[in-house]
This record gives sequence, structure tokens and C-alpha cells, in this order.
Amino acid sequence: MTCIAQSKSLAIYDYRCRIGLGATPFVERHNRSSISFVRKGSFGYHTRGKYFELVAGSVLIGRAGDEYVCSHDHVCGDECLSFQLAPELVAAIGDDDTIWSVGALPPVPELMVVAELAEAAAARQSDVALDEAGLLMAARFVEIAGSTHRAKSAAAEQKPVVTATRDRRRAVEAALWLEEHAHQAIDLDRVSRQAGLSPFHFLRLFARVLGVTPHQYLVRCRLRHAARLLADPARSITDVAFDVGFADLSNFVRTFRRAAGVSPRVFRKAAKGERKILQERIAAYALG
Repeated sequence: MTCIAQSKSLAIYDYRCRIGLGATPFVERHNRSSISFVRKGSFGYHTRGKYFELVAGSVLIGRAGDEYVCSHDHVCGDECLSFQLAPELVAAIGDDDTIWSVGALPPVPELMVVAELAEAAAARQSDVALDEAGLLMAARFVEIAGSTHRAKSAAAEQKPVVTATRDRRRAVEAALWLEEHAHQAIDLDRVSRQAGLSPFHFLRLFARVLGVTPHQYLVRCRLRHAARLLADPARSITDVAFDVGFADLSNFVRTFRRAAGVSPRVFRKAAKGERKILQERIAAYALG
């Protein structure tokens, strides 16, 4: 765990876990309310009597004071970018207990693209200040959870998983495969064959374990990759769209706008450090 940015109200950590398969889990505690974006790997998360399988793009929500356990039954290692919020910041952006006790969210496009902006800032591939990107991430999460009840819906979708370990492993491994091959043309038949299941059974299993359908996860992987590439001014927006797997530029622009709230062109300007755009988005989410 490495602290990569810290202020009075917000600390941002780079978590890189290398715990091996089958390692004995142990109880930990959230010292602060937190929003942790899974950028690589997979792990199980147990808290408040609920269990979640987290893969790249998922978001772990920590409530200050809650105990939790992470398990590693499928792959070795995971990486997260974690935003730890001071109590005064939580109070400022929204301290509704129903928001901070959801446990985790499946890959949500509105958060994934913002997380990639923070990733670019952390990797110094963007002129955006990391603390500003972190504040935008926190405000966006509260806006989604509070205004649209997305968090409540996601929590309902991700009820404690009772499927067999083998089936949960199939779903997680399929998600890892989709993440790696998202730039290719993939349909349900292809990914279900990869998992060794019929399309019908695979669709039900994947959605039950991860909270989204395979196609939803595929599109969200593409959006996350696109957000990362848009930080590179050398790539045209058309090239980004095709490189991440969209076959149609207009579809990419529409889908990205729905997720980010702005067009790819405006998102790129924010990634290049045009602070006015970023500050307007923070104000819209935190005060609107």
C-alpha cells in the first residue's frame, strides 16, 4: 500500500495485493469511508453479512468503522486505487448511511470513466491534479448513489452469492477474459464457450455473481479503456473508438457521453488539465 496523494480531507492509496490463492483471510477494519476502484485482478469482499465478487471495474465501498474480510479464491493478486475520505468531506458531499453501507458496486460506467481520469493523473499521464480527480470520483459516487438509487439497485443485484466455488470461478475468469479481449468482436456464444457453459446458463451465472450481464461488462471495459486512451493527445478520438472495440464512432460517442456526462472531446480537454471543466463537473455533482 502506497499513499500517492494526501490532503486534510482526502488521501489516495495505491493498493497492490500479492496474496496467493487459498491464503487464510483475516478481519480488517475501515478507518475511513472509502471508495476503491478495482483496476486489475479479482477478490472476494465480505462485509455486514454480504459477499461480493469484485473484478476490474468494480468499486468497493467502505464505511468507517465496519469490519471486512477479503478472500482470494480465483487469481493471484489485485490492484486498487483507493480514495479515503475524512469525515468532514463525507459530511460535505453526502453522509447518508444507505449510501456508504452498500458494500460494493458492480462495474458502473459513470464511475469507471472518472476512475480512469484519476488513474491517468496518478500515472502522471494527465495534467489534472490527483486530489481534484479524487474529489470528482467521490462526488460522482454520491450523486449516483443518492439521486438515482443506483447503489440500492446494485446491492439488491449482488445479494450474498450462494453458487458453488467452481461456478463463481467460472464467472470471474470469464470477466478477466473479457477484460483482456474487450477490443475484439465478442458475442455471448463466444464467451460462454470460453467458460464451458451454454449461453443461457452462462448468462444467468455471470449476472448473478458479478451484478452485470456479460455484454454490459464488455461495453464498460471498452469505456474504461477509452477513458485511459483519451488522456493521450496523440490518438484521435476515432482511433480510440476503434482501438477499444467499438465498430461505430457515433455509437462510441453516444455511449461515452451517457457514461461520462460529457463527450469524449470534452473529457479529453479535462484530462489535459483544463481546470474550469473539471471544477464545473465537481460543482455539478457536489452541489446540484
